[in-house]
Parts: sequence; structure tokens; C-alpha cells
Amino acid sequence: MVSTKRKIAVVSGTRADSGLLFPLLRYLNQDPSIDLQLIVTGMHLSHEYGYTYKEFEARNFKITKKIEMLLSSDTSSSVVKSLGLGTIGFSDAFSELQPDLLVLLGDRYEILAAAQSAMIFKIPIAHIHGGETSEGAIDEAIRHSITKMSHLHFTSAEAHTKRVLQLGESENRVFTVGAPGLDSLIETDEMSLIEFEESISFKLSLELNFLITYHPVTLDNQDPTIALTQLFSALDQYPSAHIIFTQSNSDPAGKLIFHKIKEYASLYPTRIKIVNTLGIQRYANALRHVDIVLGNSSSGLIEAPLFLTPSINIGDRQKGRLKGDSVISCKENKEDIVLAIEKAQNTEFIKSIQRKQNPYGQGGASEKIYETVKNCNLDDLIKKQFNDLI
Repeated sequence: MVSTKRKIAVVSGTRADSGLLFPLLRYLNQDPSIDLQLIVTGMHLSHEYGYTYKEFEARNFKITKKIEMLLSSDTSSSVVKSLGLGTIGFSDAFSELQPDLLVLLGDRYEILAAAQSAMIFKIPIAHIHGGETSEGAIDEAIRHSITKMSHLHFTSAEAHTKRVLQLGESENRVFTVGAPGLDSLIETDEMSLIEFEESISFKLSLELNFLITYHPVTLDNQDPTIALTQLFSALDQYPSAHIIFTQSNSDPAGKLIFHKIKEYASLYPTRIKIVNTLGIQRYANALRHVDIVLGNSSSGLIEAPLFLTPSINIGDRQKGRLKGDSVISCKENKEDIVLAIEKAQNTEFIKSIQRKQNPYGQGGASEKIYETVKNCNLDDLIKKQFNDLI
């Protein structure tokens, strides 16, 4: 008998998008009318990045396909080759699985490989987090490219909906739902300070604690070690602070950045901890217990404000992205970073952000996405008209 279940495939390529997808996956997985096809790829399958596909299994999600695509090098050439390998892998997967709908989140090259493959296979795409900007990274172009290959759009704010419409998408296919990653954070169990410290085998300071994630600025031709040296010099101004570093993405120069971070951490083994991946529960509790989030990850702009934790956004990687009042932007030099850290510790600043709303919403996005992908009419969804604004 031919199954009447709606086959919905979801792709995850990194620890970053998996944490955002967990609540949506749970909705899909529990629905008897849906056949969830979970495809993992990229950093999830790498020993170097912690085999994070295991986080899906720990939550009782059955992985339908694993697509190996990540080369061990982090040069531009290796990333392009990884993109090609991913395209081949998704071709095989889509030939076998034949999903009715593909759900993609974000703007990384792993997701681009899935999108371009699905486009040729005439598989409708539902895209999450379109319409955003990050002018310092290749993610900017990838994100907008995926928008044009997609057929349903779930944006995190009205400003992002307007950009998707600017790209010619029809208004009845764009849904402003907020950021689904907030759902994961809201659902996590709160850990006491002692429980959190035991979970990462590291004690936080009684004075000041940083959570730092620094990724390559992929559209910048400057040597990334120059900016890192400025960051390290700024951190040296706070000798009593304890620091948690998380690993950089598998972008060009990602390995170089992580190598430099490990070199710096080796100078202060009692007050610096490097964690390849915290996972969603430990990450949520890190946001609860640290004093400042620092770096150039989108999480500092989207997720950190949920906990009213001050975050410092360094440099141009996230330039143009919507940010709330708890986010302080600064240049990649020691003086600016120190000034930002001082502001983030200011009592009046901390009081002021307690009264502000996160521009990415307060949760509930995952259920809205689930309801739409479950009930949308798939007939002729693959065909789109360009929506002229003039």
C-alpha cells in the first residue's frame, strides 16, 4: 500500500542549526500524518567538531541519511570541494527519499548544497531565517540565494519579511514567526551554577565571566589573527575574568582561528576553557550564568537577548543584522572592545536592557512553522511568480 503520509525532509549541517531545529523536529516526529526524513551532514559527522549528530540520537530522533561532505582542510578550495561533495550526496538522498517538502534553516554552504539539489529535483523548499543580513560573510549571498530557490519563507522579524518580499517572493508565501532557536532555549532545564560548572569541568569566576565564539569573517581579506590579537589584548585587561571559548565554524580560516584560540588558552589554563560544542542545554545555561557574550556569532544577537545577557558583537561579520538593545557593537581593535566590555558591565546599562523586548520574538516560532508545513497545499507549490513591488 502506498503511504499517504506527507514526507518532510529536514537538513542539519552544524551544531548551530540543530539547536534551533529541535522543537520543530519534535512536532514533526510526533505527528502520525508526517514521515520525518532527518538528513545530517557537514560538521555533525566530523570527529573534530564532536560528532554532534549524536545529539539527535540522544533526543530519540531517527537519522534517515548521513551525507559526508566535509573535507579536513579549511581553505576556500576545500570548502568549494565540500560543496560539490554535498551536492552529489543530496542527489543520491533525494533520489531515494523523494520528499514532498524540504525544510532548510539558515545560510551555510551545506544548506546551499541541499537547496540547489532540491531545486533540480523539483522539491519544494521551506526556508527559515531568510531576509536577514550579515554583510561580512559569504552567508549573506547564500541566504538570499536560498530564498530565491525556496517556496515558503519563515522569517524572524517584520524587517526580514520585507527583504524577502523585495527579492520578489509572494506575500502569501512569507510568514513572520520569530526565531525558532528561542523555543529550544525556553524549553531547556535550568542548571544551577554548580551543575553547570560540573557539566563543563570548569569553575566560573565570582567577578566576571565571558562566553566567546569567534568565526571567520569570510568576506574580509585581512589576516584573521590580527583581529584575534586585538581581542586577546582586550581580554588581558581582565586578568580575573574566566572565559569559555566555543569552536569556530568549518569556514575558510576556521582551523587557523581555533588554533590561535588554543594557543592563547594554554597561557591561562585555570581561567580559560575551550569547549568544542556546548549543546543546547549547556549553551542555554551558559547564557544564564556568564556576564557577557562576546564574539561575532549570530547567537549573540538572536539568542543571548532572551536571557537579557549583554552581548558584544565584534567587527563586520554580522553587520546589518537586526539587533536589540542588549547588543553592543564594536570594531575589531583592543580599545573599542575594552570600551564595549566596560559598557556591558555598567549598572545603568544592565538595568536598561531588563525592560526591552528581543526583536526576534519571545518564542513560539516552531509550532507556527510546523502547522504551516503540515497543512500547506503542495499542489503547484513549486511554481512561483516574481512579485514586482513597483
